[in-house]
Amino acid sequence: MMNFLRDFEKSLGIKITCSQETEPMGTAGPLALAREKLDDGSGESFFVLNSDVISEYPLRQMIDFHKKHGGEATIMVTKVDEPSKYGVVVMDESNGCVQRFVEKPQQFVGNKINAGIYLLSPRTLDRIELRPTSIEKEVFPKIAAEKSLFAMVLPGFWMDIGQPRDYNTGLRLYLDSLRKKSPEKLAAGHTFLGNVIVDETAKIGDGCLIGPDVSIGQGCVIEAGVRLSRCTIMRGVRVKKHACITGSIIGWHCTIGQWARIENMTVLGEDVRVSDEIFSNGGVVLPHKEIKTSILKPEIVM
Repeated sequence: MMNFLRDFEKSLGIKITCSQETEPMGTAGPLALAREKLDDGSGESFFVLNSDVISEYPLRQMIDFHKKHGGEATIMVTKVDEPSKYGVVVMDESNGCVQRFVEKPQQFVGNKINAGIYLLSPRTLDRIELRPTSIEKEVFPKIAAEKSLFAMVLPGFWMDIGQPRDYNTGLRLYLDSLRKKSPEKLAAGHTFLGNVIVDETAKIGDGCLIGPDVSIGQGCVIEAGVRLSRCTIMRGVRVKKHACITGSIIGWHCTIGQWARIENMTVLGEDVRVSDEIFSNGGVVLPHKEIKTSILKPEIVM
């Protein structure tokens, strides 16, 4: 992860400081741990973003909303079809003031849930002790009780991508968004079907059919005649001739053999080598393994 962050420092020309926990501190404890980095004495508010969601990030609009209401904290909420699976945010629709939180309601109280994007005033840090703490259960309800917590409805898509299947769904939503807003970033040509994003350093062989909903990372080599659909191909992967990958995630620096067939939410860890003509039906393979026999039903390969 640190190497990954250093790559972003170079490409974006920014300084990234990492605050590291020695034990899990929940969703609020890490803010207390990083207090000196978050509060520079200027009184400026700061963003807190959950890293396991993908969405649109209207951060400038959020700043404007935060300044307008003058409260202590702003949270982004998103509308869902089945609110009973989540903690629901009940709010005043006229001004966004959060009234209360209802965990997995059995009766309808609203359809907006916490989207994991926050804008907090430095004084919020005074509420957080240096211990494992939940910002959603221990901090936000107190701010809401003082009528100083406000919610802004997130425009556009949102997806929790903490699970592999949801990760690929998040990719589909992201690519749909690119199609509407920045179609020039998507791959074009007879090789590609639907929404596909390909890193400029990747190489695609002749006779491939790629898409829909595919992401191909840095330095990948996709040999001739390969079929890819609804999948994520991470950095440095080689997919050999006539392999077929659908509905799966291929981790960094993997090699997929000729005529191999990978499907049904197969997840390959880093540097997995799949031999020629192997079939994987929902296998979850830990890093640095070589797969020489087919995986006929979903299982974990350690």
